[in-house]
Amino acid sequence: MGRRYDPERRQRIIDAAIRVVGARGIAGLSHRSVAAEADVPLGSTTYHFKTLDELLIAALRQSNEGFAKVMAASVVFEDPTADLADLARGLARVLGEWFAGERAGVELEYELYLAAVRRPALRPVAAEWCAGLTEVIERRTDPVTARALVALMDGISLQVLLTGAEYNEEYAREMLGRLLVRKD
Repeated sequence: MGRRYDPERRQRIIDAAIRVVGARGIAGLSHRSVAAEADVPLGSTTYHFKTLDELLIAALRQSNEGFAKVMAASVVFEDPTADLADLARGLARVLGEWFAGERAGVELEYELYLAAVRRPALRPVAAEWCAGLTEVIERRTDPVTARALVALMDGISLQVLLTGAEYNEEYAREMLGRLLVRKD
């Protein structure tokens, strides 16, 4: 019997890995748990992803698309002549829109993102995410300020996730605005 043609299998494996991490955390991720979740033979997961880090990299890249889509849909970067208060308001709103989505999805994105602390193979993907976001924000400000804004948005997001608190858009707007104040 020949191999079954299944062009969507790799994607189903990635989707299954994201579901497994969402349900059990990264500690619950194994080729076996993903194969069971994707309803594919165990050999399929190891064929497409030799190591768990390779699978986590694919999952992290895909999960990073969530925030990237929110950023891409934002009008905050469309008017380069808008003032910095508008930028702070827009960035705070973008974070709010992200948190207004499925909380489990936001938690999953951060769990995968923070996995890079212990898994060096994931660090380049996490760095790509930060660099991509910084690049988008640089359309409206300088590179150093853009990096600081990304760091502050990360910090606010982590505090919301770790404390279980509601996202406070007004607080985020004020803090982002403070970073954007020019001290000439």
